[in-house]
Amino acid sequence: MSKTPPLAVGVMSGTSPDGISTALVKLKDDAVELIAFRQEPYSPAERGSIIDAIARGTPRDVAFLHVALGERFAGAVLALLAQARVAPKDVAFVASHGQTIWHEPGRATFQLGDAAVLAERVGVPVVSDFRARDVAAGGQGAPLVPLADVMLFGHEQHGRWLLNVGGIANVTWVPRRGVSEGAFAFDTGPGIGVIDSITRRIDPDATYDKDGERARRGRPVKKVLDELLALAYFDQSPPKSTGRELFGVEFADQLLAKVKKAGGSDNDAVATATALTAESIGRAVERWGKDSSSEIVISGGGAKNPALIERLAAKVQPRPVVLFDQVFFDGEAKEAVAFAFLGMQTVSGKPGNLPAATGARGPRVLGH
Repeated sequence: MSKTPPLAVGVMSGTSPDGISTALVKLKDDAVELIAFRQEPYSPAERGSIIDAIARGTPRDVAFLHVALGERFAGAVLALLAQARVAPKDVAFVASHGQTIWHEPGRATFQLGDAAVLAERVGVPVVSDFRARDVAAGGQGAPLVPLADVMLFGHEQHGRWLLNVGGIANVTWVPRRGVSEGAFAFDTGPGIGVIDSITRRIDPDATYDKDGERARRGRPVKKVLDELLALAYFDQSPPKSTGRELFGVEFADQLLAKVKKAGGSDNDAVATATALTAESIGRAVERWGKDSSSEIVISGGGAKNPALIERLAAKVQPRPVVLFDQVFFDGEAKEAVAFAFLGMQTVSGKPGNLPAATGARGPRVLGH
């Protein structure tokens, strides 16, 4: 494309299959402006289909889910455009991350949500399959948001940590906005995915630990927490990434069983999972951090959990923990905005990965 497109839509569905985030953005040179944002939760049946496909889906199951998610993403994009009163013809492209079904760092990554269906229903070009090229180039395929962190969300004068706590938690160190030299990023481990899974096991009608209430009513079981923090992943040096293959439903069930065996309650299990997320993030920042005072700007579903925030803030002090919402815009929109930016990189023929974050052999233009 010879001209920077004025409007684009980013579509994100995270590792924890909660729903779909869509962001309408105005694109500028190395910058985006959020125009509208929308979230649609998956229904329990949809979430069940995704988890089922991961656990035991046949090729037929996966193929039909691929098409169904393409339709679902298209509906979400059209609803966003209707909300913003923008016609599809005025959008240059849609950048769709897809729903991760499997991510094995450095070996294979697989996202569903048929881009052809999305393009056909919305009537605009679609950029998709962002992670595969980085994996093919020897990278982890994740995290991919760091380039957007560097270009859009770094501080103008000093270093800043950008922390996203979705299903998996990841951090990006940005020396200064627009400066990729010295920037790095990695997945710290579980985000809210394990907390959510345990909460659903305890109460099938609950999708997550609202306001961290269960974590507050419980107490972390130290023996279990220490055992889990000794996992090899936490000691690996960056670049590194992880996903549901390590911190998924099976891991959550094991954590719940360990807490029960140790005499703990349901709420103690949620508190232990919450402590595991906060402690693993805090230890990662301490171990690989550049200084002890740079602020940590947090986004994602975990930013809405006060019990998690309080425990993390206590762990990383004197580094201040700041909500992304307070500095930029609704933090829930951040990853959808980031993928709109990565889509702009792709259509402009520019690299979208940060090799220091993924371990790829070099910068690569991502996606199709």
